[in-house]
Amino acid sequence: MTEVLQTALDGRVLRVALNRPEKRNALNLELCRELVAALDRADSDPKAGAVLLSGNGKAFCAGMDLNEVLSAPQGPLGKVHEQLFIAGARMTKPVVAAVQGPALAGGTGLVANAHIVVASEDATFGLTEIRIGLWPFLIFRGIRAALGERRALELSLTGRVFGAQEALQFGLVHHVVPGAELDARAFEIASTLAAASPMALRSGLMFVQQTRGKSWTDAGEIARQIRDQVFQGEDFQEGIRAFREKRQPHWPSIV
Repeated sequence: MTEVLQTALDGRVLRVALNRPEKRNALNLELCRELVAALDRADSDPKAGAVLLSGNGKAFCAGMDLNEVLSAPQGPLGKVHEQLFIAGARMTKPVVAAVQGPALAGGTGLVANAHIVVASEDATFGLTEIRIGLWPFLIFRGIRAALGERRALELSLTGRVFGAQEALQFGLVHHVVPGAELDARAFEIASTLAAASPMALRSGLMFVQQTRGKSWTDAGEIARQIRDQVFQGEDFQEGIRAFREKRQPHWPSIV
């Protein structure tokens, strides 16, 4: 039986590839469970410094598997979708998405949950749920965080499909490259992130997560507490030494 998800550690980058190309990498229950488990393992694996998410074949992800959704038990499906579409809000390691072809509905949700997105020139996006009498309930929070509420509403209400350049203007995508350069560019970014201080990356992402929705004063207190912890950490001390000695740092928190 073909694996619905492929994972491989490439240096300190964990490559995670959706592997249902014949179904345009549609998200069935098995794939969702495998993807959530892979992201959770990566987050706790000291050998992985960053995740590179991609899709095999001509599509990144076409959204939910509509052939399964009506027959699958809604309890387990809803639970795993909730875990999957808040990945960006709970991961403490950076996720880079390399997007080619269609990334629709839940595929756009996956894109919004990545911290950095590289798209090929042929990539397309859209919250197309309204076309089948649905609303992007579970992915909306991630879309709103990435694009703002008014843009997220416009896309949800119209269900329109838009291209990579428009996604770049919206802030959903950070880089647009020719298809032939997609993997190399995304891997370059992921490798750069993976070479950074794991403690600094983890602390920064935790800060963003913990201060979301907090008052200015409360966010400042959280910032002070986390910064004090970073100041006392070995990575920061090594970073200062390396800066003074004009050399590359060797982070103690990298195994």
